[in-house]
Amino acid sequence: MAYRSSPRPNFKEPTAIPYADVTRYLWGDDEAGRVNDWIYASTEKIHQLVFGVPAGGGFRHSESFRTVFGADEVLIVLQGTMVIANPETGEVQVAETGDSVMFRKDTWHNAFALPGEELRVLEYFAPPPSTGTSGKYARTKPFVSEPRFVRDQFFGNWPQAGQQVDETGHFTLIGKSQRMWSMCSGDPRALTGIIASTDQLTAAEVVLAPGGRTSAKDHGGDAVLYVERGRANLALPEKEDGGADWFELAPGDGYFLPQGSTYQLYNMGTETAGLYIGVAPTFLGGTA
Repeated sequence: MAYRSSPRPNFKEPTAIPYADVTRYLWGDDEAGRVNDWIYASTEKIHQLVFGVPAGGGFRHSESFRTVFGADEVLIVLQGTMVIANPETGEVQVAETGDSVMFRKDTWHNAFALPGEELRVLEYFAPPPSTGTSGKYARTKPFVSEPRFVRDQFFGNWPQAGQQVDETGHFTLIGKSQRMWSMCSGDPRALTGIIASTDQLTAAEVVLAPGGRTSAKDHGGDAVLYVERGRANLALPEKEDGGADWFELAPGDGYFLPQGSTYQLYNMGTETAGLYIGVAPTFLGGTA
């Protein structure tokens, strides 16, 4: 399969993205492996997708499909166990369901699913492919022709050496306990956990217990939501005729919010709702 750019579903206004309408894409070749992508949004500021590989499968890289980009990325494991490796440095990390991995531009990465369960991973990527940070950028980087999956140089000096690794080309594994949690208006029924935040991209988890709701907020960048579990409602400001835009989101659904859009999230059900949100370039807006 020859390289071709992935589709770029772009939106200009607040838009619900039902799972059934998500753009599907298959990429890869015999050398790199093949990967399913569900692309939710790819605007001028942010790229959100879910990728999937079969149990025991994964992706490496090839001359045509070079997995090194000019962007910050956050990967959130939705299902299965992900073994992620940097074939240039030999670094390997293992991320279980619920864990996240963050890395910055110029980080080569291969990813694999352990046998027994399909791997599904939510990915946030900024600056997005529309700015030339994906395939076009990857072709400017030296090809890794002899991949490494071990770091023998650290024997006798671990974990001290790992704490001194430069952030370039390095994975940061982030569990739930390592997120920066906050309560909306002091209400423990509405929690936001910042997974990672750079000058290009912020990714967070929102947990809404039954009856929980966030305050009205906006962001200093484009935002894309993904519902991981439960049922959530999203409200936009009232219209001039007094009506409100009100959307119900189920697992697998997404929602796009252009920069500056004000919204609130509600849990009107009886089960806890869990959502992820990616924002680029700046998370904080006028309402914080």
